[in-house]
Amino acid sequence: MSATENAFELGTDGPTTILAAVDGSRTSLRAAAYAAGLARRQGSRLLVVYVANVGVLAGASAAGAVAARESAEATAEDLHRMIDLARQRGVELTLTTRTGDPYTEITKYAEEIRADALVVGASGSLGHRLVGSLAVRLVRAGRWPVTVVP
Repeated sequence: MSATENAFELGTDGPTTILAAVDGSRTSLRAAAYAAGLARRQGSRLLVVYVANVGVLAGASAAGAVAARESAEATAEDLHRMIDLARQRGVELTLTTRTGDPYTEITKYAEEIRADALVVGASGSLGHRLVGSLAVRLVRAGRWPVTVVP
């Protein structure tokens, strides 16, 4: 057997731990669904992280705090539906929630769990297209393969 043939064992040449980052947006939920399918096909472990980005405006007023809480609750419901469906299809899945800057929290968590791949949704925000989205920042970090789902 050559060194090339020896490099990969059957069934272990793909990612063993996939991290999907969600924020409740339509693209992030599609990214999580894609990651669940990838994990099922690869026999990988799937970890989903939801980072609650408590912005300055949410704390500035009572209405902002209520809106932020309602958004987080709706996201949690969507995630629980996705988790139930993924588990029914045989995907080993763990959901973790963190609070803070999404880029910082995702990269810290990916390092903690020794993620082999990251899956995120594309940003639809014009501001992100001009300044740089989370997905672009993760790709530029160059520590993991990053799949960006539109």
